[in-house]
Amino acid sequence: MISINNHHRSSSPHLQHLNTVRVEDDDRQPELHLLMGNTRRLGGMASSGTMTSWCGHCGMGLATPPLPPGPGSSFRCAFCHRVTRIERQQRGVRESAMTATTLAAALPPSPLPLSVVKLEFPASFPKICGKKRALLVGISYTGTPHELKGTVQDVTEMRRLLVDKFAFPTGCILELTEKESDPSRVPTRENLLLAMRWLTEGCGSGDSLVFQFAGHGVQHVDLKDDEVDGYNEALCPVDFEQSGNILDDEINETMVRPVGRGVKLHAIMDTCHSGTILDLPYLCRLSRTGYWQWENHYPGGRGKRPNGGLVISISGCRDDQKSADTSGFAESASIGAMMDSFIQAVDAEPGTTYGRLLSAMRARIRDGHGSRRLPGRLGSYMRRMTASSGVQEPQLCSSEMFDIYRKPFLL
Repeated sequence: MISINNHHRSSSPHLQHLNTVRVEDDDRQPELHLLMGNTRRLGGMASSGTMTSWCGHCGMGLATPPLPPGPGSSFRCAFCHRVTRIERQQRGVRESAMTATTLAAALPPSPLPLSVVKLEFPASFPKICGKKRALLVGISYTGTPHELKGTVQDVTEMRRLLVDKFAFPTGCILELTEKESDPSRVPTRENLLLAMRWLTEGCGSGDSLVFQFAGHGVQHVDLKDDEVDGYNEALCPVDFEQSGNILDDEINETMVRPVGRGVKLHAIMDTCHSGTILDLPYLCRLSRTGYWQWENHYPGGRGKRPNGGLVISISGCRDDQKSADTSGFAESASIGAMMDSFIQAVDAEPGTTYGRLLSAMRARIRDGHGSRRLPGRLGSYMRRMTASSGVQEPQLCSSEMFDIYRKPFLL
């Protein structure tokens, strides 16, 4: 097993992530394979020498090697980490077919790709209607060594901002926190992925979607060689120790790619290692003097872009940084430093641009570190001009490039 870097705010989970292609699992089947998903048809050829079937839990594709003679083999999905047994079933003298049976109880034997499945959401989820909807997630990890403070307050403050400033209907906002009494609204891995699909389900031109997350974030070694820094970023659901994390590849597949033409999705991410957590192609580099440019993280590739829509993420820090709470902000309640700076910047300047918003957020976080404060204009100048690797810097990513000082920030 390979250890990963993991941090969020003032505490962080000590996690491990399986990154081998072949593993032994004494509690399940003797032979298991960990394979990345794809979206080819069941039983089709994924590449030379491989077959494709579907994970019996999450529906992601499994590019499996040819089955040896015998009863079959078991394969572990790289996304949901559940085990699916693949068997060869004889249909005739010259015909055979692949069948998949999940080892988890009460799961469908061979799900269809998500793009053609009509999803059924829990009754407690808001009905999909209107032009604006939001998914707000705050995870405290209560009773664990990784417990966080202020994440539920993040959700409360974000709801207030959406309703009061941007006219989001209260009935179109879905909240997932550990304080929810309904089990379907607890931010487990399964519930969180389903809620992400709810957010983009049936969206049409003119829709405005918002995803907000406050919780732990981690990094995993990138085995697909599609990350500039060599690491995948991931979110930690409340049950991450039992069910695993949610990789940026999966977030992109579930919530970014379904965004169609005319649809706008904003992600507000207050978590460690969150700079490129949605795997969007463009990262905005903004200096403290106001110079900016877009950096293309996926030159020549369109695989991780939305389906014609616009997706923008505003995150709490760079991929190599940790995110903090507002313990150094004497005048603020205990919420994430990123959320505090975001809400203060939006409240202070309605109709602001993305460039001014990002600059204001960074300035407030720098000013909020009380031990680094210097009084008067000298202090302001030093904080603006002097780099500090210990202070998180909010980031802006997008599915398309635009002038950050001309485009107004609107949800």
